Amino acid sequence: MQKPKHIKDCLLFPALLKKACWNAGILCVFLLVTTTAFTQSPTKTKAYTVTINDTTEYTLQLAFDDDGQPLYYFSNLFTPVCLTGECKPVYINFYWDLLGNYTRFDFPKGAVLTRMDHKPFNPEDYEKLQDILANTHSLLKDVSMEDLVGKGTENLADSVDAKAGATLKTVKNEVIDGAVYTCYTLWHIAHGKVVTEMQRITETFKTNALLHRFLTDNNHHYQYWAMERVMNAEGNVAADFQSDIQQIIRGKNIFTARFALQKVNTVFFADNARQQWLWETYQSAGYPLQLVILKKMATLPLTNVMAEQIAQQVGKANQEQGSLLLKSLAAQPKLAEQTLLMLAGQLTNENCAAEVYRLLEAQRPKNRTVQQKMTHYKQTFHPNDK
Repeated sequence: MQKPKHIKDCLLFPALLKKACWNAGILCVFLLVTTTAFTQSPTKTKAYTVTINDTTEYTLQLAFDDDGQPLYYFSNLFTPVCLTGECKPVYINFYWDLLGNYTRFDFPKGAVLTRMDHKPFNPEDYEKLQDILANTHSLLKDVSMEDLVGKGTENLADSVDAKAGATLKTVKNEVIDGAVYTCYTLWHIAHGKVVTEMQRITETFKTNALLHRFLTDNNHHYQYWAMERVMNAEGNVAADFQSDIQQIIRGKNIFTARFALQKVNTVFFADNARQQWLWETYQSAGYPLQLVILKKMATLPLTNVMAEQIAQQVGKANQEQGSLLLKSLAAQPKLAEQTLLMLAGQLTNENCAAEVYRLLEAQRPKNRTVQQKMTHYKQTFHPNDK
């Protein structure tokens, strides 16, 4: 008997599929589209055909809100998982965000997942399956079907413990015992070629409205994607999106905030108003983000007002913060006299006096008060230096 040539053959001739898988002696996985009713059908959708290979394709649905804005992707899937001479059908609905990041699964009415002994999954199994599918770095990524089928094990149950293969031992914590191939199949569906296709489709819906929405979304994948599209290679931010970038910098996610700060051009903080905003953000931020902000400020041409505020803060900061504050001042070609006076006042603070003195020396101040304080510092702390 010939092996099935097309996906529809698998549906029309299950006996043929079973025989083909048995003869092959390996796992056979085919991804099919069914007309199973969607559990919670959105009001508007658009269908796309995704081709996996010469014999496998399925329908991907893009859901929209009432205003015609794309929301998420989903697909109603049927996939026979074939091994040990028999195939078990899996009916499941998958959901992804607009960039192809897997989010969750559910089932058509009445559908369940079972182990190879035909026992249904329990709640803990479904919870573990969600963890498995949500793990983009799963070891299943680099495992082939053949790796999961040890020679001479074709008649064994789909169990990690039942097989002694090195690969199965490696992925034991990445799968559900009794459902190894189901986990493998579903993970590769969730993170396979469909992801690239979803990213391509979403790009066609890119508008200013979508970019604004992504930048202000809690989904950090959306924020990174949008930031790459509203900033050019030099870090210049398109005018319409500058407030969105500020919102990200002041947001709760330190990783997206750090990305925005590191990528944005120094021109973004050239004026005093924007520098004051950054300083206020620093004062209210958590410690890790404070350090990121101070490192950014060390790259900026500071206004006189900003330099004075930094100079006032030097003596109040801890050693790490103080060093970064002084670094931002040291990066300026010339500091105003008022700023130098403020710094000279810190020469009695043993925690930062040495660094302050070196900064003042480099500035070569002409103000007599500053010079006197520098002389006093040198005579007090380094009387033997010439």
